[in-house]
Amino acid sequence: MRITADWIRDEAAQAVMAALAAGGVHALFVGGCVRNALLGVPVADIDIATEARPETVIALTEAAGLRPVPTGIDHGTITVVSHGRGFEVTTFRMDLETDGRRAVVAFADDVADDAARRDFTMNALYADAEGNVIDPLGGLPDVMARRVRFVGDPHARIAEDYLRILRFFRFHALYGDPEKGLDPEALAACAAHVDGLDRLSRERIGHEMRRLLKAPDPAPAVAAMAAVGVLAHVLPGADARALAPLVHLESGMPPRWLRRLSALGGDATGLRLSRDEMRGLDARRAALASGEGPAVLAFRHGAHVAEDAILIRAASLGAPPPEGWLDEIARGAGAVFPLRAADLPELSGPALGERLRDLQEVWLRSNLRATRTELLA
Repeated sequence: MRITADWIRDEAAQAVMAALAAGGVHALFVGGCVRNALLGVPVADIDIATEARPETVIALTEAAGLRPVPTGIDHGTITVVSHGRGFEVTTFRMDLETDGRRAVVAFADDVADDAARRDFTMNALYADAEGNVIDPLGGLPDVMARRVRFVGDPHARIAEDYLRILRFFRFHALYGDPEKGLDPEALAACAAHVDGLDRLSRERIGHEMRRLLKAPDPAPAVAAMAAVGVLAHVLPGADARALAPLVHLESGMPPRWLRRLSALGGDATGLRLSRDEMRGLDARRAALASGEGPAVLAFRHGAHVAEDAILIRAASLGAPPPEGWLDEIARGAGAVFPLRAADLPELSGPALGERLRDLQEVWLRSNLRATRTELLA
């Protein structure tokens, strides 16, 4: 099979490949760029794998007028700047030992050794400078069937890095066929090793969950996570039932991972959210608990939180959002409380503040429709 995607002909990428080829070095495009090209998915990063050792990569690319930067030289990675863009060039590697988080690696000469250390068969695909696909492990049928499958024994692959449990579900959400379901051997291995997630940092777990929930439709993958006990492990108390109806109701709206996290519920402290993210999550949960209408929610919390709360509420009830809800959110987001301190000249200090707060609550209960005259009366 041959890839004909535009990025194969990219001048900057081909300059890196040509620099290595000029030294008689075998170099291949690898991983996500090959996988996505085969699936017709946009390619973000172009990575290159080579038999050349890092010092050879540096020498050859410098000789070609490119700029090599030793960003990960201990692990065999050189970032080569070509036409103002960076390309990661990594020496073929094989794992010597792992501890469930990190691996001790050695450089390898054979692309098959490099492929064998990768997580999924769809990530163990390579292509030469002309786009000819090289498939050392027979992963091409998995890509074409949109089947996420571990390389070799899934138990062994997970034991090498327990984050691969979460990556399995994320990759299914992004690239898997939802009609065919998830690979049963992989699911069984994820269930067997779920306690290994405790060995990972909260930052790594949170980062992976963000990426999963940003997928166009993460609901089938998250439902599978719940079924094998992974969801309860990373998000205790979560309930995945509202997620699929929520994704349906989003109907072309930009997916917000924090909206989807709010729909799941549960204890998010294990995800190591930033302060802003935690405030956003708390605001959405407060909006959901309040039972208030779209306009009032938008006035209190802003348009985004109001949108998310209304959608999650509708998904949980199995009903569409109220008629005209987006117009109501726009009205609430732009509303201004009609009273000011000057409207209550007989009051001052704490009494004035308390009276304004009370009158604002009256105004909110009127769905932001009470006028200045009505409030003063």
